[in-house]
Amino acid sequence: MLDAAITNHLLQSTAFALATAGLCWLLRRQAARIRFWVWLAASLKFLLPFSALVWVGQTAEPPAPSIRSHAVAVERVEQAIFPAVTPATTPARRVAWRTGLGTVWLAGFVVLVAWRVRQWMELRRALRIAMPVDLHLTIPVYETTARLEPGVAGLMRPILLLPLGLRNSLPPTQFDAILAHELCHVRERDNITALLHMVVEALFWFHPLVWWVGARMIEERERACDESVIRQGNEREAYARGVLNVCEHYAASPLPCAAGITGSDLKQRIREIMTATAPIPLSATRRIALGALGLTAVLGPVTLGIVRGQTAPEKYQFEVASIRPSQAGGRGTHININNSQFTTRNTPLLTLIQYAYGMQDYQLAGVPDWAKERRFDITAKFDTAEDLSDTAREGSRNERIRARVRNLLAERFQLVLREGKKDLPVYKLVEDRNGHKLKAAAEGGGSMNVSQNNGSGTLQSDGFLLPGLAVTLSGILGRPVRDETGIGGRFSAELRWMGDDAAAQGPTIFTALREQLGLRLESGKGPVVTYAIERAALPSEN
Repeated sequence: MLDAAITNHLLQSTAFALATAGLCWLLRRQAARIRFWVWLAASLKFLLPFSALVWVGQTAEPPAPSIRSHAVAVERVEQAIFPAVTPATTPARRVAWRTGLGTVWLAGFVVLVAWRVRQWMELRRALRIAMPVDLHLTIPVYETTARLEPGVAGLMRPILLLPLGLRNSLPPTQFDAILAHELCHVRERDNITALLHMVVEALFWFHPLVWWVGARMIEERERACDESVIRQGNEREAYARGVLNVCEHYAASPLPCAAGITGSDLKQRIREIMTATAPIPLSATRRIALGALGLTAVLGPVTLGIVRGQTAPEKYQFEVASIRPSQAGGRGTHININNSQFTTRNTPLLTLIQYAYGMQDYQLAGVPDWAKERRFDITAKFDTAEDLSDTAREGSRNERIRARVRNLLAERFQLVLREGKKDLPVYKLVEDRNGHKLKAAAEGGGSMNVSQNNGSGTLQSDGFLLPGLAVTLSGILGRPVRDETGIGGRFSAELRWMGDDAAAQGPTIFTALREQLGLRLESGKGPVVTYAIERAALPSEN
């Protein structure tokens, strides 16, 4: 799931960057500063997955008690703990693949950060040998003997760093224009926005669009300052010659977050300084459209999360369902699926919730007393043609039945669940030191039967996955069990154990797992998905 989330985020950010390029082309006659902010949005999108905004929407409180949650998040969790419906890719290979990619990413990250630190140290050396000068500006000014171009250093308290002798080597008109350019960087906080993109570059160094977006940001940043210099009344020719003189005699600023005078196509830039007309002001219509696009990009995923988290219905439903109180004195609880019919006898709401959502006792809180004590008989019918039409896509038949039961609970019992997480004791299912004793299963299969009596039990399966065994063990032990074996494939096995009070006559389930299957349970703690009943009512009439 993590792999899919990262891939999805990269695809989203790529599409967003390409859409940004189209938008900037439409704004090509407007001010460069507008295009700069649009490119900055494309950069920051790499730091903000749409899934995070969707999650914000999903955590929103329902606006009214009448809104029922069908718990889409719960459905996703259920799909994760019933992995039999996922392709049987070998976990060990996935782990090796992820480890290799993670190592490559970390190496690139470390190299890039080291390179940036080296550039920062170069700038620090220039600052250490700098001397203050008084030019009656709004920020401190220093002169350095380092052969660096004029630049602004610092984030919250910027200073202007000038190469020694620049004031005497440039005519006053050229020097004043260069100062106006640097003060524009200060006003617009260009060092801070450049630092934000440097963070994006470090995290996503492998993505070519990140570097392309960074180049566009620098290009529009310098173009915006050029427009500001001309707008202030400085002579075009003097300014162009000043830029050329600086580029000819001094080195570029080492860091993008220490904005200087260079940083884009010099020939094209000089041509624009000399000939470009004033940018067209952004019309009211375009301002509204641009604002609407920005709000849509942020509020759209949030709204989607609200809809998904509070009102999204599940696909499968029963055609007709009858719910009646069970007769007094009934014994045992029964849940049966027969052809196109789902029936329960003498079943409390608590058991129905656990069946529908595949959860254990330790995962559910806020259960009212009547949901444990009152029992119901349910007869519900469904369309077998619909049930069979999407088998390959939707998973096993039992999972589709559970989806129908979830809808039934929401419609007839007014059930609302809220998801959370807690650190709880867990077991980790791992391979024993001497290796596992699992036998590969024949084609097909997948059933798992468990019988228990007074702590003793038997587990039989003709084709199970290790994650499925972990889920079954969770129900037997009353504690979350997580598969960390890294073993893929389907297996057949028969496991027999005795209760703790009968240990002398046979192995406990812990010993049986080690001796009969070559697996071991290790104690630990970890985050566990939990649920709370926010609302439940006696069932509505048939």
